[in-house]
Amino acid sequence: MNQPYRGSAQTWQISVEANTMVPMRDGTRLATDIYRPAEDGQPAPGPFPVLLERTPYDKAAPGNADMGRYYARRGYVCVLQDVRGRFMSEGEWYPFAKEAPDGFDTVEWLAAQPWCDGQVGTMGGSYCGSDQSALATLNPPHLRTMVVAVGAASYYHASMRQNGALEQRFIIYAFRMATTSREALADAGLRALLEEAYANVGEWFGRVPFKKGASALRHLPSYEQWVLDILTHGEYGPYWQQRGYDIAGHYAELADVPTLYLGGWYDSYARATCENFVALAKLKQSRQMLLMGPWTHGGWEETFAGEVDFGIDSHIHYHDLRLAWFDHFLKDLPTEFADCQPVRIFTMGTGSDRRQYTGHIAHGGFWREEPDFPLPDTEFTPWYLHPDGYLSRSEPDPQPSASRYTFDPRDPVPTIGGGISAANPIMEPGGFDQKGSPRFFGCTDSLPLNARSDVLSFQSEPLANDLEVTGPIRVVLHVSTSAPDTDFTAKLIEVVPPTPDDPDGLAFNLTDSILRLRYRRGWTRPEPIGEGEICRIEFDLYPTSNVFKAGHTIRLDISSSNFPRFDVNPNTGGPLGQDRTFRLADQTVHHDREHPSHVLLPEIHR
Repeated sequence: MNQPYRGSAQTWQISVEANTMVPMRDGTRLATDIYRPAEDGQPAPGPFPVLLERTPYDKAAPGNADMGRYYARRGYVCVLQDVRGRFMSEGEWYPFAKEAPDGFDTVEWLAAQPWCDGQVGTMGGSYCGSDQSALATLNPPHLRTMVVAVGAASYYHASMRQNGALEQRFIIYAFRMATTSREALADAGLRALLEEAYANVGEWFGRVPFKKGASALRHLPSYEQWVLDILTHGEYGPYWQQRGYDIAGHYAELADVPTLYLGGWYDSYARATCENFVALAKLKQSRQMLLMGPWTHGGWEETFAGEVDFGIDSHIHYHDLRLAWFDHFLKDLPTEFADCQPVRIFTMGTGSDRRQYTGHIAHGGFWREEPDFPLPDTEFTPWYLHPDGYLSRSEPDPQPSASRYTFDPRDPVPTIGGGISAANPIMEPGGFDQKGSPRFFGCTDSLPLNARSDVLSFQSEPLANDLEVTGPIRVVLHVSTSAPDTDFTAKLIEVVPPTPDDPDGLAFNLTDSILRLRYRRGWTRPEPIGEGEICRIEFDLYPTSNVFKAGHTIRLDISSSNFPRFDVNPNTGGPLGQDRTFRLADQTVHHDREHPSHVLLPEIHR
C-alpha cells in the first residue's frame, strides 16, 4: 500500500437540528437530532455519508451531543435518535424486542434526505449495538456498514437468559430505566418514587417470585410486563425468536455489509460478539472484523477490569476507532482498517502480578492480529476432573469416583466479578480475587468462595511452562441430583502464587457460566430428571484469551448458584419465575473413566 494512513480532518463547523420527528410505518414519530457539517454558520448542502445511532439513553445527553459534534466536524451527518417510547419519541417502550422496523424506517428516511449521499452507517454499543443488528435483519437498501459494539446475538442463549437461567442484571436495568421514563420525567413525585425503588433494587432479589403489582414498576406497565416476560419465558420459543432478541435466528437475512464487532473479555456480550463474527464471517461476502479487548461493558477507554489491570496499551479511543472504520468504508480513505487482519484481540496475562499504586493487579497482556477466530492453530484440549480436587490433561482412572455437595437455594454462592453489565452497585464486573468482601452483594464473610461446602474446586499442578488459552471454552460434566430440576455452574480461575503484595496468593476469575438442568436435552423442551439418574451435560463459558504463566495454576470451580448474577433455581421443577417453594438438592459430579467430566480449553502452542 503506497498511501499513508489518513482519516477525515476536523475542518467543518456544526449545525444542529434538534427533535426532528421522523415518521415510522405505523405513524409513530421518533425524535431525532441531526448534526450536520456547516460553513459560514449554515448547514453545508453536501451530500455526506450519514452515521446513525439509535438510543434509549437520551440522544441529547452531553456525551451523545459531543459524539454528534465529533463526527459532524469530520464531514459526516451524525444522527442520534431516541428509540420508541423514550425521552422525546412517541410510542411505548418495550425493551429490545421490537427495534427492527423502526431502525429500517429510519435508515431509509435518512437516505432520502438531500444532504445524504445514499450511504448510511450505524454505530453504538449495548442496546445501541443490538438495535443495529436488529434493523440489519430487515436488510435496508441504503445500509452500508456497521460498528456493533457489545451487542447481542441471541438474548435467549447468551444475555437475558444464559443456558436456561435468567441474568438478573436485567431486573436492575428495568428499575434503572424507569427513573428516566417519560412518565417519570413528567412527574417529579413519580420520579422520586422510582429513584427510591432503584436505590433499593437489591431487596427484590430476596423476594421471589417477582409479583405483578407489588413493585414501583406497576406505575409503568410496559416496563413491569417486560420483567415478568423475561422471568417466565424459559423456553426458546416465539417470544425469544423476535428479531430484536434473536439476531442469530435471522443471520441469513442480515444485511451483507462490512461490520466491525467490538467487545471485551469481561463484557456481558463477549460470547455474542464472538459468535456474531464467527457466523457472519462465513456467511457474508463483505468484510467482517472482530476486535476483543480486556474490558468490562463499555470500558474500552480504561486499562482495568475489576481488580486486574492490563497496562496502558490495553485501551482504545472509541470515537477515533470508529472514525477510522467509517472513513475507510464510507469515504474509501486508507485508514488502519485498509489492510488489517480480520481478528484483533488482546491476550491477557503477561504482567508482573504485583500491586500497582492504584491497588490493581498488574496482569498485563498484548495486542495481536489473527486470520480467524477461533485461532487456526487452536488445540481444544480436555482437562479432566479427578478425585481430591485435581485437574489435569490425563484421563481419569477406571474406578468409580465422584464429588458431592448439597445445594440450598436459601444460601446461594455470591457473585464476585464476571462478565456483567449495567448492574452496579449490586454486581461489579471484571476480574477479582475470589474471596468474600462487604463490597459484593450477598457476601457474609471474607473467606475464599471455595471454602464453602457447596463449591467444588479442581486445580492443576503449577504449570511448568506458560500456557495460552484463547477462544471459546466448554464444560462437560456427568452429574446426578436428588431434585427434579437444578443448576450447575462452572468458573475458570487463574491461581497466582504468593507475591510480596499478596502473600496468600490470588485466585481471580476469567470466565463462567451456568446450565439449568431441565434444558439439558434442548431449549424448547424442558424435562425433569430422575433422582440419581446420571446425565452428561455440556455448556459454553464465555470466551477468553489469557496466558497462564509458569508457576500459576488452572482452577475450575463447580457449584449450583452464582447469585445475584443468575436467578436461583428452587430445585422443585416448577414453573420458572413463579414457584414459591424450594427444596435442597444433593448434587453429584462424577469423574471416572466412564464419566470423564472435563473443561475443554482452547490451547495455543507456538
